[in-house]
Parts: sequence; structure tokens; C-alpha cells
Amino acid sequence: MDFLKSAVASAIAKGPAFPYSFGDRVDLDPSIWTLYNGTRREDGSNCSIFSFDVTANKARLPLARNALKKLRTLRHPGVIKVLDTVETESYIYIATERLVPLRWHVKRKSLSPETLKWGLFNIARTIKFINDEASSVHGSLKVASIFTSESGEWKLGGFEVLSNVKDDDAIIYNYGSLVPDAARYTPPELARNGWDAIKRSNHWVVDSFNFGVLIYEAFNGDFAGSDQAGQTKNVPPTMQTGYKRLVNANPKARISVANFLDMGQRHGAFFDSPLIKLTDGIEKLGVKTEDERESFLEDLNDLTDDFPEDFFKMKVLPELLKSVEFGGGGPKAFGIVMKIGTKLSNDDFEAKVTPVVIRLFANPDRGIRVCLLDNLPLMIDRFTNRIVNDKIFPQVVGGFTDIAPIVREQTLKSVLVFVPKLSDRTINGELLRYLAKTANDEQPGIRTNTTICLGKIAKNLGTSSRSKVLIAAFSRSLRDPFVHARNAALLALAATVEHFTPEDIATRILPAICAVLLDKEKLVRDQATKTMDIFMQRIRKAAAAMPDSVLPPPAVAEANGAARMSTPQPDANNGAGGSGGGWAGWAISSFTNKLSAAAGEIEPGATGTPPAATTPATTAPPSSRPTMHSTASASTLHRQAVRSPSATQPMSRNSSSSNVGGDSFFADGADDADAAAEDDAWGAMDDSFGDDGGDAWGNDDAGSDENSDPFSAKPVKKTTTATSSRTASGSGGVQPFGDDDAEPDFAGWLAAQEAKKKSNIAGGGKILPKGLSKTGGASSSSSRVPSTSRPVAKPAVKPAAKPAAKPVAKKINLAPKDDDDADGWGDGW
Repeated sequence: MDFLKSAVASAIAKGPAFPYSFGDRVDLDPSIWTLYNGTRREDGSNCSIFSFDVTANKARLPLARNALKKLRTLRHPGVIKVLDTVETESYIYIATERLVPLRWHVKRKSLSPETLKWGLFNIARTIKFINDEASSVHGSLKVASIFTSESGEWKLGGFEVLSNVKDDDAIIYNYGSLVPDAARYTPPELARNGWDAIKRSNHWVVDSFNFGVLIYEAFNGDFAGSDQAGQTKNVPPTMQTGYKRLVNANPKARISVANFLDMGQRHGAFFDSPLIKLTDGIEKLGVKTEDERESFLEDLNDLTDDFPEDFFKMKVLPELLKSVEFGGGGPKAFGIVMKIGTKLSNDDFEAKVTPVVIRLFANPDRGIRVCLLDNLPLMIDRFTNRIVNDKIFPQVVGGFTDIAPIVREQTLKSVLVFVPKLSDRTINGELLRYLAKTANDEQPGIRTNTTICLGKIAKNLGTSSRSKVLIAAFSRSLRDPFVHARNAALLALAATVEHFTPEDIATRILPAICAVLLDKEKLVRDQATKTMDIFMQRIRKAAAAMPDSVLPPPAVAEANGAARMSTPQPDANNGAGGSGGGWAGWAISSFTNKLSAAAGEIEPGATGTPPAATTPATTAPPSSRPTMHSTASASTLHRQAVRSPSATQPMSRNSSSSNVGGDSFFADGADDADAAAEDDAWGAMDDSFGDDGGDAWGNDDAGSDENSDPFSAKPVKKTTTATSSRTASGSGGVQPFGDDDAEPDFAGWLAAQEAKKKSNIAGGGKILPKGLSKTGGASSSSSRVPSTSRPVAKPAVKPAAKPAAKPVAKKINLAPKDDDDADGWGDGW
């Protein structure tokens, strides 16, 4: 093989320039030619080269020269296309389009019956042209004389003895028998009488017999001799009648190839097939009327998958693309393009289809755009990421804002196809901006599809903004008036649960889902319950991994001097009927602790005269625990512990202020059993926070007795019993604390507060909220302290100024919310 190539190269070097390079040798049936695959040096395009060695086969040189002459002069679509020729004394080269011998396909039986019919149809038309228009006879028609081009079309060659019958010295008469395998394919009359017998009958009878042999050979693979002529094995039934008349032993009874062609083109005959109609009309597609084009495309779409791929790739596809882009073929023609494109290699698709598709995406025709988006899944894998990001997707995004809803919807659906090819920057930037617009679209279906789309591309979103985008989008969809949009949001949340942190689930997602647990539509309610269960499983798993508490142990807290609060423990005394008071036990216990500390800090003083300040060190605690009246319950003590005394009673500011947050405020001196006595302690505590608008915890700007701070007066020195009696009888007010040895009268002080509230109501003050009991009336008052129905009068003399040297502790406003809080819990809960 290498020797042959070198010999050919040396021969070319001695002769005229031949701008083609020889490649591999192609196997042929017995022939005077040697066939090579070649390439054109100028552009590297493929070709085939027929080579004839003059010195090695000088006897058949007239046959080679006749073939060269006829190929140069005979022009027909069914004839091999010649690119260049070279003839010297030592060789003849004919460069043609790239060809493959038909024998290869026949041996492998790789052609379907419809494709065989289509090929025979093309050869029949070519023979008709040679016999009728050229008044010639081929003389060597057989499988070895036929080749297939890159488009799969059958091309006729073997022109060694092609002759014009009008020429008396035609080569066929003298050299017909020199053609290789001539004896096997020679008609019976020529075998008996010689080639001159052609002159005594119609010139086309030779080609008619040979065409009949070609039919048998194409469907059966081989032809042994004239004895097989007329056998119908594997020949289509519709073709058998015409086939027998072609191979009739009597030349006068034979029909011409032209007659056989006419028979086959009748309605319902063997050449009346969609494939043949397609190939016959594809080149005229651009000049067809709209109705003709529509009918042609319908027939083309009905083709099965056994059509010749090469022909569709090389011939049909370019014509269809031109029809789609310029000829008005529209979406139907593009659908056929995609059907053909699935059988193309990536290189062929990129070379033939991709440039046209890029131009079509820029086409403003909405029908074309929708068709492109519909067929996008069939071709997206053929595009590189760079082409999608730089050339296709920038043209597609215009569909998100198109005025036609169908274009917006198809553009939205195409996102799922585009996302694997898009860069992270495009997804998290441009794409999300457009999805935010479609999420607010006027069409409910587009809004719903946007939610579905976001759920499916969640894994492609950036981790830094993924949860934020999804929560915002799905929460909005949960409020959508369209039922399927809400349901889609719940489904999307359930599908993307792994993308959310437990904190996001607890604080943002679950509250949004709770809003649709009682949706008006059962579809939404059921899905909301399922989605809630999914997220609650995630929350339970996260909560199980958390520590029991982040507070330091009690031993560490006591070592650090931290405030200690009596908290109920989960023991037998903390049950529903135990002394712990259930879940409210700790709060009542704390107030009792405060009572124990405050009882030893507040001292009696004269009303109406500013008492002198004293330090906490000079205030001696009572020698024994005071004994309460039988009419006062433990809950009354609790209320009075947090209720403000009247403005006429001074209190040590320094001691009370410093105790807020200190050990004495949550002291353990009170008995836990007293702390949980009655259930109405909550209402009594609310009473003590001053419904008249005052601050029960130390505002210094009170201007009247009703609004004054009971705990805002300066601390006073210890006074005598006479002073206390004089205060009670002389001022007409209520003194909550008696002598040093007497018990503190919280009930009397409470009665005075209720009298003030009645006075406020009469004067236009606020009405107590429902449920707050007015406890501690006259029946609860101590006999030693008179109860009045009017509020305590304003002191005649303003309190003395604070000592300059005594620092004042920072006040903490612990007052509850205003009464306009309807639910009673407010933000503090």
C-alpha cells in the first residue's frame, strides 16, 4: 500500500499539477479504476479519486478515456459530480465528490426497503435521461457502477462504454465485452449475437435488462447470472410486475426504464412514497405556495425513522433551515429540523444547526421563539456553556417581559433546561431578577410555575443567598389568592427543607405555614399539615442536639454573687395541688421573697412634713416577724408586696433602688407555701401597677396625689408612736404602716387605693379592665387604721430635696404596658 502511494506520488510529481492528496484505497468490484479517498489541498475538503494506470492496463485505455469524456460532458443530478481531471501518458486521475460504493451497503444490507426504492427511483430517472434526452445507452448498469454520495444519494458511474447510438463507431460495439464482469450482466440477446445486436432493436433494451438485474441485486445482495433474472425473491410485491417485464428474455417484450418509472409513480404504486415525494420536492420548497409547503411539511413529518440520515443531513436539513429562517416554513419546519438533528453528530450539529438557531433566537417572531423553547430539551446538550451564556440566554431573557403570556410561560419553563449550562453569576444575578418579576405576574399560572421553578433550581442557587431568596419567594406565594400557587409553595418548601437552617425554620418558615393550616381550601390545608410535619421533624432533631441550658450551674452562680431566684423543681410538691403552685410558682415565690426584704426596709414617718433622710444602716429590722390579721390572705400579702403605698408615706429610695436586681429583691426569707396561696394573685398584681397612669416603680415627675409615685419620697428617720397617731388622725390619710411593733396594714392601704380609683372614675379616669378584682375593702382593713373613701390630700409642704452627697441609683421602669394592649400580654411575652 505504501509502495502504491509512493508510486502515485512520484507519477504526480512528473505530470501536471493535481491539487488533491491521495488517502486510503477503497475496495471495489472488478473495475478498470482504482478508487482512493482524497482531500483537496486548498481547503481540506473530502473527495474521491479514480485512478487509471495506463502502463499496467493499456488494453482498456479506450474505456478509461471514454469514461473521462462522458463524465466531463454529461451533467445530471444523478451522475457523479466531477471536480477535476488529469490525463497523462502514464495515468488518468478523476477527482469527484466523496463517494462510497453501493456494494458496501448491499453486502451489509444496511438500507431499508424504502431507501432502496428511493435509490432505484433516482437511478431510473438518470437512465431515462441518458436513454431519452441523451439518446445514449449506458451498457454497464449494475451495483458496481453505482455509488452513494455524502448525502446518501445514489450516483451513477461506470461510463466506460456509454455511447450515443447515433454514432456508428460507438465504443460499446467494439469494447463492450472488455468491461469487467460483462458476461455476468450481458442481456441474453447480446450474449448470443454479440454487441452489434443493439443496432437491431431499441437502444434502451440493454439498459432495461440491466436495470431489472439491479433491482434483484439491490434486494438480494448478489446476482450470479442471467438465470436469476426474473426471480422475485425479496422484491416488493408492488414492483414485481414491472420488474419481470424489464428482464424479459425477448427484447421486444421489454419495457423501457422510462415506462417502469411511470408505472411506479402512479397513485399507490411502488414509487409513490413519502420519502420519494420529499426528495423530489425539497429543492423546490422555497418556491412552493403556502398550501403546497404546508402539505409538503405534513408529508415530511409523517416519515418514519428509517429515512436515509445522510440525505436528510446534507440535503433536507439545509433546505428546511432556509425555509424556517427566510422562506416562511415556521415552527412546523423547525420541528422536522429537530427530528433530523437528533441523528446528527455533535460536530455536524454545531456546524449546520447551531448558527441558525442562534440567529432564530434573535427573531422577533413569537411563533418561532415558542417553537425554539419547546424544542430546547432536544438541542441544549449540543450547545457549549459559552454559547448558552454569551449568545443564546441573552436573547431568551426578553421573553420574561413579553406581552404575550404564552411566551412568558414558555420562557419560564425553559429555565430548568438552561440552568445546568448557566454560570453562577448569571443564575444568581440576571436570572433571579427576572424570576422576581414573574413571581408577581398577573397570570396566576405563571406565578405558580415560578414557585415550582425556584424549588427545582434551589440547588443551583448561591449558598449565601439561597435561603433568603427561597423564604421570601415561598412566603409570598403562601399568601397568593390562587389556590395552586399556595399549594406549590408548600410543596416547594417541603422539597427544599435541607436548604434551611433550624433558626430559619423556627422563626420564619413555620409561622408562614401556620397561616395556611386553616386555609379555605382542603388541598392547601392537607399539604400544609404534611409540610409542617416535615419541618417539625427537622426542628425536633435540632432541639435534641441542643444543651439543656446555657446558664451556669447554681454553685458557680452563688460563687459569683449572682442573684438567686426560687424556681420550682419537678418534685411531688410542685404538682397541681402542691405548694409549688405549678408553672406560676416561681413568680409568686419571687414576690414573696421581695415582701420579706421590703418589710424590713420601709419605715413609718409623719405625713405632711418632709422627713429627714437616713441611711439603711440606721434602719433596724423588726425584732420579730409581723402577725397578719385573720382577714388578710397570703395572696393579699402578695398583692400588697407589689402594690405602691400612698404618696404620703416615704420610702428609702436608696435601699429600694439598690435592691432591684440585688440579692435582697429575690431573697429567700418568704415562705414558699405563702407564695402560692390564691389564683387571683395575677389580677391583684395588675391592680398595683397604677391604672391611673402613674409609674409604680419610681417616676419622680408625678404632679398630683393620684399620679404621684408612692415609692418616690425620701427616706425618713424612725418616729414615735405619737407621731404615727398624729399622722393618721391629723392628715385624714391612710397610714399603711403603724408603730414599730405593729404589723404593716396592707389592707388599709389597698382600701385607700381603691377609693382613689373610684374618685378617678368619677372624675373621668380609666375604668379597670375586666377581671381585675377590687380586693381589700373596708372589711379587710385593720381596726386601728381608719378607712376613708377619698384619696389622701396633697402634702402641704413639698418633700425636701435629695441630699447632694447621696448618689441616686438608676431607676428601672418595670411598669406593664398601657391598658390599650388588647391581649394583655404585649411585647414582653
